[in-house]
Amino acid sequence: MASASAPILITGASQRVGLHCAQRLLADGFPVIFSYRSERPGVALLREQGAIAIHADFASEAGIMAFIEALKAHTDSLRAIVHNASQWLGETPGAEAEAFTRMYNVHMLAPYLINLHGAELLSHSEFADIVHISDDVTRKGSSKHTAYCATKAGLDSLTLSFAARFAPAIKVNGIAPALLMFQPEDNAAYRAQALAKSAMGIEPGAEVIYQSLRYLLDSPYVTGTTLTVNGGRHLK
Repeated sequence: MASASAPILITGASQRVGLHCAQRLLADGFPVIFSYRSERPGVALLREQGAIAIHADFASEAGIMAFIEALKAHTDSLRAIVHNASQWLGETPGAEAEAFTRMYNVHMLAPYLINLHGAELLSHSEFADIVHISDDVTRKGSSKHTAYCATKAGLDSLTLSFAARFAPAIKVNGIAPALLMFQPEDNAAYRAQALAKSAMGIEPGAEVIYQSLRYLLDSPYVTGTTLTVNGGRHLK
């Protein structure tokens, strides 16, 4: 069970990995505050399980700052901040700048501002962590998803900078997953091709991210590190 009463903030927890991690945190005794952009079944489910929901649109500075104000109205302390909110947008001709700006705001500006303004909330907890959920794609780059990859790589850089800035009071780490969960519409050919990219060759599910998150929260001596959770993709 959790020993701290200060809540953990997890952004973008209305579905998939974020939802799973929020539910597991609640089950392990942590109070949870989460952000959501769209009303999904997962939002109602987390509310029913006792989490506090705060609507947020991280696509603009104004939206990010509005979320920060709402967060401070709900709590005066945090045990951890988990930056899970993410957005993937295609870089269609004529709309590249808009896509890049939106993903930059979600993947970099939101964590940057929330970390800066949330540090005081974290300082009121005996133990304090920030965890950035990045992506294994930053290890190699991406010719097809350049803006997504670049903004996630920027998040990796924020991990290093904030770890140095906030040490020793706040540990700051990252998690960089590769394939975790297929979408229902993914066909058999795509699934086989994706599984073949890793040494383990499995669809691990969201639990591996929760295990990584708990390791980072529980360890007293890890900061400035990004855990690679990719099933051995770098070996292929």
